[in-house]
Amino acid sequence: MKGNINYNKVLENIITQLKEKPRLLLHSCCGPCSSYVITYLKDFFDITVLYYNPNIEPEEEYIKRKKEQIRLINELKSDIHILDIPYLHDEYVNKVSNLREYKEGSVRCHVCYAIRLEKTAKVAKENNFDYFGTTLTVSPYKNAKLINKLGENLAKKYDIKWLYSDFKKKDGYKKSIELSKKYNLYRQDYCGCLSSKGDSDE
Repeated sequence: MKGNINYNKVLENIITQLKEKPRLLLHSCCGPCSSYVITYLKDFFDITVLYYNPNIEPEEEYIKRKKEQIRLINELKSDIHILDIPYLHDEYVNKVSNLREYKEGSVRCHVCYAIRLEKTAKVAKENNFDYFGTTLTVSPYKNAKLINKLGENLAKKYDIKWLYSDFKKKDGYKKSIELSKKYNLYRQDYCGCLSSKGDSDE
């Protein structure tokens, strides 16, 4: 895909062409962001949530956010599964140790997206999912074009379908805030790594 692409329309086109509910491994960055994405996709896909966020620090914060993710899935009372993997913080640190001084939204974040999406693609392929995708594009602070390009490249590498998205479209982010209030979800005040916390405190 080239040019200025409306990834939300691409997603809508994918959905209209579905003949059955494919298996989707959905990377989730947090419960609040996943709230809208899951409620939007659950009628079209058999969703398993992958909570893989090695960027989150300290570990206590990671555990707190993961518990909220699990609670949300239980609250939704839908047939949503969760694939739990260990807290692999070293996988993140090894890739960004020289990028800590970069501001939020820059190359440090781009590497972080790539780490999480590649793990999702790999796990999806190993477990015979039809698609892999992410909730990251619901945030107005995340670069949907970059995220979709990463997903597209990983789809080719692992021979698995990427679910294009720009979930912030059509008030997706606003709806995620409303759902977070409805389910009384913990909404963190920084993205995940301590560098992003420092940026949010400035």
